[in-house]
This record gives sequence, C-alpha cells and structure tokens, in this order.
Amino acid sequence: MAKDDSKTAELHDVCTTALILFRQLTIMLSPVLPQVAARVSEFLGDSALGWADTQGDAVTGTMLGRTIGAYSHLMQRVDAKMVENLFDKPAAVAAATAVVSSAGLAEAALAPAQSADEAADIEELAPEISIDDFTKIDLRVARIVNCEHVEGAGKLLRLTLDVGEGRHRNVFSGIKSAYKPEDLVGKLTVMVANLAPRKMKFGVSEGMVLCASAADEKSNPGLYLLDPMPGATPGMRIR
Repeated sequence: MAKDDSKTAELHDVCTTALILFRQLTIMLSPVLPQVAARVSEFLGDSALGWADTQGDAVTGTMLGRTIGAYSHLMQRVDAKMVENLFDKPAAVAAATAVVSSAGLAEAALAPAQSADEAADIEELAPEISIDDFTKIDLRVARIVNCEHVEGAGKLLRLTLDVGEGRHRNVFSGIKSAYKPEDLVGKLTVMVANLAPRKMKFGVSEGMVLCASAADEKSNPGLYLLDPMPGATPGMRIR
C-alpha cells in the first residue's frame, strides 16, 4: 500500500489500527515488561498507559490525532550464539541456594563440587569427538548375575552379565581390589556392549564394564563401578 499513492488513506488507517493494538498489548504486558512499556510510552508520546484505556471508546480515543515519535528498538533480539555460550562456558558458581524439602521451604547453600586440590586429581579430558563418534559406542544396562575370582589373576573378577539378550555374557574386569564378588551379585551396572570380544589368558571377555577412578590411583585409590538409578533394567541403552 505504501507504494500506491491511491491507497495512502487506507495505509494510514492500517497503521493507526496497528498502533492502537500495539498500545493495548503494551498495557497488558506492562506488569511483566515495565521497562519496555516505558519505552513504548515515550515512543507514542503517551505519559499515561492505564488499564482503563483497554475498555470501550478509550481503546481508540486515546490515540486518534496523536503524533508519534521516531521508532527505536525496544529490546535486543536473542542471538543463538549468545545462548550457546551460556552453556558452553558456564561461569563458576561459588554457592547456590536450593529447595530441600517439598513440604516446607528449607534452604541449603551448595558448596563448590570440588576444591582446588581435588580438581587437580581429575584426569585431563580426552580429545573432543563428534556426536557420530559417540553414537558408535553402545552402552547398555547390565545385571551382574554372577561374580567370582579368577584363579591366577591378581586384579581380575569374572562377571556374568545379563544384557537383556536372552543369553549371558562373560566379562573380565580389573576391579578385584575394590569389590568382593558376593557384594556385586544382583547389582546393575553399565557396560560397553558392542566392544569386540577379547581373548585373554583366562577366557574371552565379551565387553567392558565402566568404572570411575582418580587420575593418580596411587595417591587417591579407589574404583567405582557405575550403578544405574532404580528403574533401569538390563538391556536399556544409555544415550
């Protein structure tokens, strides 16, 4: 319409209607966007944006005959990269407040997850991989059906695992120093299910169970077998 001189009056009506509706929306949003409402008020040359103006003749009457100012941006558009940076490089949080009880409103300060000394004991991250690389690894929930010592092996335990396949898998794991066989029977754990079988001196190992440990196991010993949350069942894939 702006390109057709014969439609100037119609264009003026359309713009007026749009501005009136814009003003009404601003009034309705003013409780949650007060700063934006203040800028709109300045733009419209209207010092009083009130709820009474959303009713009856006041809807249009307050705008007719008014001269508006030059428009300027009311807010900055969200940049996707800015949002990504919030998650890629989060600022360190010294302490936070959390709701502890659903019944009451008890608060607790959350201390940093690790001290400087503890952070130094964490192994350096491996080289970055793509999502395609990650999806090649098939992690599954497994139940430890049986666990026993391996004769002649100082570090190994033999795990019999149920991965929901209708058969059991034999896996050797170097966790003997951390666990007694009888304590693991019946437990759930996480295993790499599509790792190629490995022929060992004591038999064939058909996968690998996952454990956590510190970077220097001599100064900070301990192996921690991954334990899925209750509700997980053998065969479930970990994504």
